[in-house]
This record gives sequence, structure tokens and C-alpha cells, in this order.
Amino acid sequence: MMSLPSIEELKGKWKQQVGSAKVAWGKLTEDELLQSEGHAEKLAGLVQERYAITHDEAEKQVKSFFDKTK
Repeated sequence: MMSLPSIEELKGKWKQQVGSAKVAWGKLTEDELLQSEGHAEKLAGLVQERYAITHDEAEKQVKSFFDKTK
């Protein structure tokens, strides 16, 4: 299993990242993104559900997103 960023690492910056996340996953609403609070597992679950992809693929996309926005 991939190592995902911790909640503490993400919460502080998350509101600034929502715009970028909205570009990356346009099918997710801003409210959904804000509610995930940058929690990688919650975000991966939303991405998996909305885009009908595997959990592993969703985690890979989320990890890649966070790697790019560090």
C-alpha cells in the first residue's frame, strides 16, 4: 500500500489546494473537496466513486496530486 500524506500535513494547506483539486477532479464539488479536508483516504474514496475506477487507481491519482502540490 502506498504511503499517503498525513492529515496534519494536509489540513493547513487544503483550502488553498481545493482550486487545483477541482481542476484535477471536475466531477467533485467544492463542498465535497472541502469536506474531505485534504484527507487522502476520503478523497480517494470520492474519486473512486465518482469516476468509477479502482481504489488503487484513485489512491495513485490522489498521491500524484499531493506530490505535485507540495
